[in-house]
Amino acid sequence: MYDLHTHTICSDGELLPIELVRRCAVLGYRTVAITDHADSTNTARLIDELRPVQESARKYGVEVLVGVELTHVPPSEIPLLARTAKQRGADIVVVHGETTIEPVAPGTNQAACTCEYVDVLAHPGLISLEDARSAAAMGIALEITARGGHNRTNGHVLLMAREAGCVVTVDSDAHAPSDLMTAGARKAVALGAGMTEAECREALSLDIKRFLHRI
Repeated sequence: MYDLHTHTICSDGELLPIELVRRCAVLGYRTVAITDHADSTNTARLIDELRPVQESARKYGVEVLVGVELTHVPPSEIPLLARTAKQRGADIVVVHGETTIEPVAPGTNQAACTCEYVDVLAHPGLISLEDARSAAAMGIALEITARGGHNRTNGHVLLMAREAGCVVTVDSDAHAPSDLMTAGARKAVALGAGMTEAECREALSLDIKRFLHRI
């Protein structure tokens, strides 16, 4: 099991990084990306602060991917910030997509889907087929999310991902202990988005190292 989108007290989450890891280990996760909210003020700090937790996480049998979620930044800044994060040592860069419940700047999805340094576009709302095709061409995953509100458009996201041939991830966007999903809950989110059983198996057992080919 994996989760490529989680938050800790390093931004607006409730858990210390190692507590998040421990709770994930108990639930059966083997790969967890810690992707706290980032902009130009804290991207480097977040990456540097999270490095020490990777060794602690291995003692619980969990591989931690150090990452950031670029959040509400002007679309024109996404390529530079994503590149900066990778150069600083981030394993994964997530972009906070154009969810329908927040005032994310128009053009954010397009900027993310055309950026070689972005790995996952989180909760992309009513993403266009053109942007989904760009994501597919770049190897960027579209997220099916468990997060309340953001998950309203999961069905649409899956349809666009299907037509464009995108990789799809199923993530929690966890901010609190109760947000972390069991294996059954992950499958329910996937099926609820409209996935077939075959699509569920593919998405829920994604080979993360192969997907994150930049690692």
